[in-house]
Amino acid sequence: MNAEIITIGDEILIGQIIDSNSAFIAKQLNKIGISVYQITSVQDDKTHILKALKEAEHNADVIIITGGLGPTKDDITKTTIAQYFNDTLVIDTAVLDNIKRIWRDYIKQPLSQVNIDQALIPSKATALMNEFGSAPGMWLEKNNKVFVSLPGVPFEMKALITQHVLPKLRAQFKLPFISHKTILTYGLGESMLAERIEDWEDHLPAFVKLAYLPNLGRVRLRLSAKGNNKEVIENEIEKQIQLLLPQIQDIFVGFEDETTIEASIGKVLTEKQSTLSTAESCTGGALAERITSVPGASVYFKGSIVSYATQTKIEVLKINEHLIKQHSVVSEEVAKAMALNVKALLKTDYAVATTGNAGPTKGDSDVDVGTVCIAIATPKEVMTWKFTFGKHRKRVINKAVNKAFELLYKEILKN
Repeated sequence: MNAEIITIGDEILIGQIIDSNSAFIAKQLNKIGISVYQITSVQDDKTHILKALKEAEHNADVIIITGGLGPTKDDITKTTIAQYFNDTLVIDTAVLDNIKRIWRDYIKQPLSQVNIDQALIPSKATALMNEFGSAPGMWLEKNNKVFVSLPGVPFEMKALITQHVLPKLRAQFKLPFISHKTILTYGLGESMLAERIEDWEDHLPAFVKLAYLPNLGRVRLRLSAKGNNKEVIENEIEKQIQLLLPQIQDIFVGFEDETTIEASIGKVLTEKQSTLSTAESCTGGALAERITSVPGASVYFKGSIVSYATQTKIEVLKINEHLIKQHSVVSEEVAKAMALNVKALLKTDYAVATTGNAGPTKGDSDVDVGTVCIAIATPKEVMTWKFTFGKHRKRVINKAVNKAFELLYKEILKN
């Protein structure tokens, strides 16, 4: 069974917002065995929307529409859908009651006509109650195809998908089982990884597919399988993972949706009852941001010093000014001193330091743009590395963060 997702809104097409709704919907549909055939973004234009609906009906069994359900005149999705179904809009009393409840409990202002009009839905539609907003979802059927219209506000859309749309789709259709398992690896490029596991990949069953997803110093390996027998699919995926892991044990971090490298670092630090601090220059706090995104990070993460300016390294981190003048602020020697000093200052077992030139121009150092030095201080020693990560500023920063986590993880496991 195939689905098409249609997002409506000029704000998407002019790049004002990123379409995260489609990614969420596609992932949720895939979990219940519905493959997404196509994702389409269209203007707030009746002709464009009608054309997209017609093409989607030809392409897919399930059409999910988001956006354009607000109270203002530029929100034309509802009236356009009514036209597509040769229908008229009628007040849904349950939706109106929900709108009145929201205004009574939260808005605390007089209910205007444009808000009341949000209770209008096509007479052929089934309303999907939106407990977080005034615009309801709408479920319609035509020629054995399901059309679902949802508000574009992400948290409203997500609740409607999980609470209403997925259960109705499961109940109405006999769906196949789709399984994805994504393995996280750090430290080996895509081509070298492919060469290492070539024999294993060549012997995968026909119904199991492998995808390589490289990104700035890490490669995700996604195993996918689809079929009617859930047990067979899950057992085969698990069997193939067990055959693969011994071949990539040195670069394996965990499984996507189960962990991230920063979560794996946190888990090991917690088990060892060890603590961590960071001293960041070119990464500007990105290491600390990802570390603290893990719930419970305060157990092992004591803090970070973002010593972006050279003077901050001298005054706060107490880096010897002569050391900086002798070796440059972007050097392994300075990175080493940063790691050791923040480790001592915050009294931690481990510390990570980054100093580099992310560009686009040279700063307080004459080193080439893209040069990054990383230091890891452990309870026993301190190690340093020097890398060249290219000339794209954001790419340099992200590669530096990924590499720092990779190196830290390996050092923690060794100690």
